[in-house]
Amino acid sequence: MNKIFIIGLPRTGTTSISVALLDYGFNVAHTAYTKRAFELADVISDSPCFCDYPQLDELFPGSKFVYLERDLSLWVPSMQMLINKMLANLDLKSGIFNPVLKRTFNAIFEFSSTLVPDDKEHLEKCYLQHKQGVLTYFENRDDLICIDVSKPSSLSELLTFIGISTEANLDFPHLNVGRKVACWKEHKHPNKVNSNAAGIEQRKFFDY
Repeated sequence: MNKIFIIGLPRTGTTSISVALLDYGFNVAHTAYTKRAFELADVISDSPCFCDYPQLDELFPGSKFVYLERDLSLWVPSMQMLINKMLANLDLKSGIFNPVLKRTFNAIFEFSSTLVPDDKEHLEKCYLQHKQGVLTYFENRDDLICIDVSKPSSLSELLTFIGISTEANLDFPHLNVGRKVACWKEHKHPNKVNSNAAGIEQRKFFDY
């Protein structure tokens, strides 16, 4: 069962791309923490995809992957804001967030090995390290596209990549701008998939 995985880091436009694809008939999960959520969704973005793309590649052969780029001068302050909002709840032992979310954030942003998690140089290193990992993994493959959702016609570029004929010059909606972090929750659409959807194994995640 092939999927579309959005593997850009948080604050690179994962909400914008998720909302945009709802209107093209896709069932979309912005974050997915159960097997059932992955079964129900055609498109999955954010956590755990930005961290677990190699495992998801094996689980869902034939899928397409979308890496989201963003200028570091814009991404770093946005990510600093998000980390300061979420950090206490991302603690692997005491944090109240979903275990998958905590694991993936800690893996990419290395909270346990840095004294200042929102340090500019640290975040830049994490961003570039993640980007290089993605590019190396997908080298010489044709199932990855890299886009910047702020660029003109970027939505048209994505739709062409996933096989949808469309007019040129379509742009993404700009959501979660500034200090906003909850636009996905506020957006109402019948194609939205619950990140914690329960199936025959209740809310079990994969065993990889």
